[in-house]
Amino acid sequence: MSAKAFRENGRQLLDWIADYLETCEKYSVQSQVKPGDILARLPRHPPLAGEAWPSIFRDVDDIILPGITHWQSPNFFGFFPANNSYPSILGELLSAGLGVQGMLWTTSPACTELEMRVLDWCAEMLGLPEKFRFDNSPSLLEGGGQGVGGAHVQHATPHPTSPLRGGRSVGGGGVILDTASSATLCAMIAARERATQGESNRTGARQQLVAYASSQAHSSVEKAARICGIGSQHLRLVDVDRNFAMKVDHLRVLIAADRKQGLTPFIVCATVGTTSSNAVDPVREIGEVLRGGTAESAADSPVRGEGVAPGVEAARAKILLDRAILAPPVWLHVDAAMSGTAALCPEFRWMNNGLDLADSYCFNPHKWMLTNFDCDCFYVADRAALIHALSILPEYLWNQETESGAVVDYRDWQIPLGRRFRALKLWFVIRHYGVEGLQAYVRHHIALAQWFQARVESHQDFELAAPCPLNLVCFRHQGGDAMNQSILDSINHSGKAYLTHTKLNGKLTLRLAIGAWRTKLHHVERVWELIQSAAQQQGDSGRGELSPPR
Repeated sequence: MSAKAFRENGRQLLDWIADYLETCEKYSVQSQVKPGDILARLPRHPPLAGEAWPSIFRDVDDIILPGITHWQSPNFFGFFPANNSYPSILGELLSAGLGVQGMLWTTSPACTELEMRVLDWCAEMLGLPEKFRFDNSPSLLEGGGQGVGGAHVQHATPHPTSPLRGGRSVGGGGVILDTASSATLCAMIAARERATQGESNRTGARQQLVAYASSQAHSSVEKAARICGIGSQHLRLVDVDRNFAMKVDHLRVLIAADRKQGLTPFIVCATVGTTSSNAVDPVREIGEVLRGGTAESAADSPVRGEGVAPGVEAARAKILLDRAILAPPVWLHVDAAMSGTAALCPEFRWMNNGLDLADSYCFNPHKWMLTNFDCDCFYVADRAALIHALSILPEYLWNQETESGAVVDYRDWQIPLGRRFRALKLWFVIRHYGVEGLQAYVRHHIALAQWFQARVESHQDFELAAPCPLNLVCFRHQGGDAMNQSILDSINHSGKAYLTHTKLNGKLTLRLAIGAWRTKLHHVERVWELIQSAAQQQGDSGRGELSPPR
């Protein structure tokens, strides 16, 4: 393709994208194709000769578009938002055009240093603790600085002269990863190496390490435990309270019991906004437990053994934990993948309570901050711990800037070596909308969720299944699981809107996640009408009697 043809075809594609985003509301939100339909329309073998652009582009409409579930539709309320915007798309296009491979500072200094600055911007915008920012690092040189010497070796052991070997903190900072799942994995690996003083990297994960998360935590926590050699059996799922947040007293009991058995607790993964219900774990209380602080009394902790009074069991657990203060520190990772964006607004920064006790934190601008997938902001309080766990420097990557310790090499902050120039799209978004524009965007969606919540609460046949602090409403019809499944199927099969479900307290629960770029009040009003209509139809078909709205 010549430059002239690229310009012409590019204009055509940009026009197509703009038209699509302006009109995607007209499509069935959920793709209506059946399994294998798209595959059947694709040739079994690649073309021997190149094809003309008009033929390729025609197949986008004819083959690809029918198989798309339209996440950018204002009627998409499933799972979680997958945000997009024109500035973000332009940033992604520029990243593709530049074709940057940003694994080292020296392979494109702007790729690294823009990311550093944008991550500091985001930390400031969300009101995160200063320890997560590069510009608060005591060892950071102006304009750059990994703060650690290069490990000019072919394996993971730090160079004898590297500050990493001393184990001292060099300050924190942030990095853009693909997803919060990767952030959880990187945090778990860093926690493992800190707990074993690097032994796991050298000889394998032979220690009896134990991780903890609530029963409502994302599945990526268990996947990370499997990948880094901890194993599912050494992941403890902590009970939750009536609001589906982690019970700190039960966490204390589990940690004490594991230490009594000679096991080593090494990480707790807390969640600020669980996927199922947007529950917020008590991060400060969790952090105080891990640091031997003054969390709430364990006197009312649930009992796990028989024949022992609850107060006695909890008291024993607290004594055991207090005796273990000198044990290896337990890493606290906080996953705020979707809900973290709400902290753009000062009135929602209650969710940041306790982050000063966290070792790492992440949130996803690609969910609710007008930035297209993929873009996860992952922060660590001590970047040396992360770099120590992940750094390998073969000869072909050695360079003087890395050896000096005066630059950040983001290859040491992630699992892959290669990395894209993701910071461009986030930079474009922040500069285009500004902090105030992004705050207005978040407040708009939360107001819509509050409107919908009020409709549910005022209807005799529906009930809230969980608190609604932000933009996710969990609700259900009181007619039972079959009724709720029928409502869900009816709406999704109609193509007029799209919802998803979860189970809370063993009951099938409908989820309405508000956060699509173009969703307005009339879209939420319409989906509420569809829900009531679907419920009425099921009632008329004999699935149960329905009462009028209160």
